[in-house]
Amino acid sequence: MQTLATTRMSSKGQVVIPEEIRIHLGLETGMQFLVVGEDDVVILQTIKRPSMERFDALIRKARNQARSSGMKHSDISSAIARAREHK
Repeated sequence: MQTLATTRMSSKGQVVIPEEIRIHLGLETGMQFLVVGEDDVVILQTIKRPSMERFDALIRKARNQARSSGMKHSDISSAIARAREHK
């Protein structure tokens, strides 16, 4: 079921998500959103921590891609050391 409501933007660019929408979607104070804008459309998508199963799957995929590209553990250690030097 789709819930519709209207809102306004403040002079600071703040937009209030109406209470009925917050309740319907289970939105809570402090939640973060990805904001996408194109033409006259603004989309807010909640950013959620992935489940451990999803996280493990992402790690496996990254490791497999690294192996297939010939990357070694020492390559990662070197890249981290170089990045830390640039801080």
